[in-house]
Amino acid sequence: MATPYSLIVLEDTFSTQDDAAAAYSGEPVLVVAARQLAGRGRAGSTWMSAPRALACSLAFRPSWPDWGVVPLVAGLAARTALPVAVSLKWPNDLVIAELGSPTGFSKVGGILSESDGARIVVGVGVNLWWPTGPAAALYGEDPGPSLAPAIAERFASDLLGRLSAPPGEWRREEYVAACSLLGTEITWEPGGIGRAIDVDDDGALVVASAGAVLRLTSGEVRQVRPVSPDR
Repeated sequence: MATPYSLIVLEDTFSTQDDAAAAYSGEPVLVVAARQLAGRGRAGSTWMSAPRALACSLAFRPSWPDWGVVPLVAGLAARTALPVAVSLKWPNDLVIAELGSPTGFSKVGGILSESDGARIVVGVGVNLWWPTGPAAALYGEDPGPSLAPAIAERFASDLLGRLSAPPGEWRREEYVAACSLLGTEITWEPGGIGRAIDVDDDGALVVASAGAVLRLTSGEVRQVRPVSPDR
């Protein structure tokens, strides 16, 4: 059974990550906001919120001794919670198939995990509707204000439920099946090009590059991109 959590719903906030971190006192807490004014992404990047978006963060302490795969498990939980089918772009993006995109996919959301050793805060940001925005969204019409909180609660329950399983049982096969990068040529920073071939038991992306097989970990790689066909 999923671990219970407390719920904080806000209209506006600067960052659900900061709110959840501040509210955490030993028990899981979920913060959901209708609008995020200073959201952030991985490696300190800015996260722009769509007019209708999901912005939520869950602060908790996993029972697993190794927290390295928690962001990937969070991707699976987000994928399950969303009512529209999405794929996972290792290590932290949520993408949808889109005709006309150079890679065949467009990013609609992302996962941000931050830990201080005592707890982890996992945030999910998804563009639900963005009629004139610079990025893709799940819906062509505004789905209304009630959808995001419902998704957030499904996400929190699913993630905590998954992490109640024995350590190591993080459903790697499910992640591999949902990962849009596998089988494609990719580049990564700081410097590399190869073909993504697997995700291993520790959550690393396995890449064939220049006759060698490499393991890329999310802590070492700043950015991963599929190679465009016209590269």
